[in-house]
Amino acid sequence: MHVVIMGCGRLGSTLAHNLEERGHSVAVIDQNPDAFRRLGSHFGGATVTGVGFDRDVLRAAGVERADAFAAVSSGDNSNIISARLARETFGVSRVVARIYDQKRAQVYERLGIPTVATIRWAADRMVRHLVPEGMVEVFRDPTSVVSIVEAPLHRDWVGRTLKSLEELSGARVAYLMRFGMGTLGTPSTVLQDGDQVFMLVTDETVGAVLDVASGATREGL
Repeated sequence: MHVVIMGCGRLGSTLAHNLEERGHSVAVIDQNPDAFRRLGSHFGGATVTGVGFDRDVLRAAGVERADAFAAVSSGDNSNIISARLARETFGVSRVVARIYDQKRAQVYERLGIPTVATIRWAADRMVRHLVPEGMVEVFRDPTSVVSIVEAPLHRDWVGRTLKSLEELSGARVAYLMRFGMGTLGTPSTVLQDGDQVFMLVTDETVGAVLDVASGATREGL
């Protein structure tokens, strides 16, 4: 994958190294050329000096062939403008933006642009938004028996209830993320497009639960 990152602060540089270590092509944009020193001499990606919402700058970073775009500068307005440009003008399918204002973040989540905050947590979550792979575990109990994992849903679950998901998977739904907000569902809660579902599992059951959620096991759907 080719990923364009707008902003080379602590988060942008951490994200760039994280993605490069996973074997992806990375280009970093920042209007301050001194910021690229955070990347170090071993960084093998591209660096482009300029503002991230300038179309020529985005093109120079390879946005036209990009698979993903992350806007992680220090300005909310710059981040959301560049994120929308990447998605709406250049057709980048995976776009994520760092937003400091929580109320703004909720609005942009409703526009379909994932938003994140804080350095360490954001770097991990952004990688998962940009390059989904493996299991996303968000909690494990002190005895290491029970964990909460994100269960990506097959589109055929949209319109069905949490009860049907729990019955077929044999696991409980811990909570949902809907429009960027956590919510505790009930058995009658109907799943909507864009819902993120987090389920309680054990190491022995997690594989089967994720298979059911993703549609690999389709009985009853």
